Order: sequence, then structure tokens, then C-alpha cells
Amino acid sequence: MRERLQSTQAKELIELVLMSDTHEQHKKVDVPHGDLLIHAGDFTYFNRSPSVVRDFNEWLHARPHRYKVLVPGNHEFGAVSSEWRDQITGAVVLINEGIELAGLKIWGSSIPPNSTPEELERVYDRIPDGTDVLITHGPPWGILDRGAGPDGPQGCPRLLAAVRRIKPRIHVFGHVHEGYGQMRSAGTMFVNAALAEPGYALTRQPIAISIAL
Repeated sequence: MRERLQSTQAKELIELVLMSDTHEQHKKVDVPHGDLLIHAGDFTYFNRSPSVVRDFNEWLHARPHRYKVLVPGNHEFGAVSSEWRDQITGAVVLINEGIELAGLKIWGSSIPPNSTPEELERVYDRIPDGTDVLITHGPPWGILDRGAGPDGPQGCPRLLAAVRRIKPRIHVFGHVHEGYGQMRSAGTMFVNAALAEPGYALTRQPIAISIAL
């Protein structure tokens, strides 16, 4: 699945490859070529073993993309430890922080959706204006966030408010497996890149987007 975001002033296109929620099945993924590979979390299944993290890191190193960025998901609860984070050397790990890569201002958050309102506001208030690509593990309220059953939307209203404030060109996330897909709203391309089905079978492919500098 490929989308192009382009302006008349574009001098260069950057190819983004977006994925999330692979749950230890990363070797089954047919990853498209691109400049920037983004994984929005849940590459483990409840962080069961250090060997899983090592295997995923080796897989990251083997990918040919020039830039790689990872935001841990709720399954990567070990990410609170610096020792855990030090195991990931094949990608830039963003935990409530930003970086500029390939001419794009990128900001990533791994704060769990069930955090307190005060914690969520404290983190999301830090997202800077001018962010081009926002990566969070969970979705914003009402956008590609409807799970199975009668519970309705599972996204975060405070995250939606932050997105409306900063107006990133792309917001990529996962977590709600049923929400896989993309949609455009208020100038932002939203991408739920969860590759695993609700039952954890991996049947989907990464979403590729071309973005103009």
C-alpha cells in the first residue's frame, strides 16, 4: 500500500515504510524498499525473553533502509530500563523525544494509553510545533482506533488534541489491531500500521508513503 504526499515545491521525495505490532513475527514481513523504516511498537509478545529483543535487533540491522526508528509498545515494558534500550542498536529508539532524520522532524512517544491524564498531558504538551512525523504506539481518539466488541473507540483524546495542535504531516501508530489502514484528516495522514490481526496472525503488509521535502 503506497501513498504520495507531494507539494509543487518538492525537490526530493523520501520513502517511508511504516509498520507496527509484529509480535515476534518480523521475519515473516515482506518489507518494501525505502529511505526510512518506522516501527511503532509491539515487536515482542509481552517482552518474554531477551533473545527476542536480540533477534529483532539483528533483523533491524539486516534491513537496507538508511534510517530506522523504533518506538516501544505496551508489550515492551522492559523499555523503562536503559539496559533494555541499549540492546537496540539497529534503530533510533524514541521514548518521548525527537530527532531530525532525512530532512524530517520526527517525534516519538511510547507512553501507554492507560496512563493518567496528567501523565499524558505532560508528555503530549512536549511535542514541538513543526513536527513532520509523529510516532506513537497508540492511536488518537476516533481515528483508526475502533476495536472489536461494543467498547467503541480506544484512542486517546489528549493525543488527538496534541495532533490537532501540531498538525504533523504523518501520524503513525498501531496498538488497535482492528484499525489497520490509513486516512487523511485536517491536513494529517493518519496510518494505523498494525500488521497483526486481532488474533495475532500476521497477514498484513507495511504501508509505504512518499513524502516530499
